Amino acid sequence: MTSMENRSEVKEFILTGLTDVPEIEISLFIMFTLIYLITLVGNLGIVALISWDSRLHTPMYFFLSNLSLVDFGYSSAITPKVMAGLLTGDKVISYNGCATQLFFVGVFAITESYLLASMAYDRHAAICKPLHYTTTMTSTVCAHLASGAYICGFLSSSIVIGSMFSLSFCRSNIVHHFFCDIPPLLVLSCSDIHISELVVFILASLNTFFTFLVIFTSYLLIFIAILKIRSTEGRQKAFSTCASHLTAVSIFYGTISFMYFQPSSNHSMDTDKIVSVFYTMVIPMLNPLVYSLRNKDIKNAFKKAVRGQQFQLHHIFS
Repeated sequence: MTSMENRSEVKEFILTGLTDVPEIEISLFIMFTLIYLITLVGNLGIVALISWDSRLHTPMYFFLSNLSLVDFGYSSAITPKVMAGLLTGDKVISYNGCATQLFFVGVFAITESYLLASMAYDRHAAICKPLHYTTTMTSTVCAHLASGAYICGFLSSSIVIGSMFSLSFCRSNIVHHFFCDIPPLLVLSCSDIHISELVVFILASLNTFFTFLVIFTSYLLIFIAILKIRSTEGRQKAFSTCASHLTAVSIFYGTISFMYFQPSSNHSMDTDKIVSVFYTMVIPMLNPLVYSLRNKDIKNAFKKAVRGQQFQLHHIFS
């Protein structure tokens, strides 16, 4: 048989999901629904607030709004399908649907890594070179950094999808995961997967190494600058602007590295599922909380928006 004939044998995949126990499925459906609602409201709320309040039209909040959009898209590429499977028991996904899901997961994951790097560079410019900040982080520079992040995401994911779905899937159509991901799909292939594994590893390594290098270098210079600050209050204020970002970066890169920087033979699908829940559902939910709800500017913008709505309602009904 030719490669195309082999590939045509699989027209759909069956996702095993997280569990087959009905009682647990109900609990998971309720939990994921709450997580997705918080993700939706939190991320889209951040985008709306930043767009609405002119005081938030700064580089830091520009990148934050893009990060929120990416987190919303990241979660939306996976969570609704998982919720539908838990509710109806239908865990079938078409061949094209699987490719589309994996493509957008890759786009959003890679774009997020570049946005995190851009945010680290922005904090470096603000803390290490405050007098040159406005000339360093111009609107043009910010637009180029953000657009570059999306372009890298689309190009990298397109190459991975081209490599993955040129393989033949004729062994089985049961994907031992709750979404279409690279490791469980490689297991199903009856083609030589070494080229695809190499493509994934090289792209993941290049993207991760470059973005991590930018983040590491930025924070190394930031910490040196913070140590030079004489006042304790000044040090704490400078460090507090970085702590949340560092936490999110550690979680994001830790989970991604665990998933993709090991040979497929070492993968435990059950462990991968648990880790995947964190980086596909929990992290997109936490980012608005980590970055924004502890931020005075965002809080003030939210209070201002609420007061504005209350004034309008009072005006309408008075």
